[in-house]
Amino acid sequence: MTKWIYAFGGGSADGSDALHDLLGGRGCGLAEMACLGLPVPPGFTLTTEVCTAFYASGGR
Repeated sequence: MTKWIYAFGGGSADGSDALHDLLGGRGCGLAEMACLGLPVPPGFTLTTEVCTAFYASGGR
């Protein structure tokens, strides 16, 4: 099963800069800042695969 959601915040993150093509620039940046211990509010990033699947299904 493909992972479509990557969490970040609280000093840790599921993603990293190595996943730039999958998470995009902002998602990678938030993940990296969270891992460095910077004050990033908890959140999540949807992958680019989610966007591709959304458009492939006709926007549904």
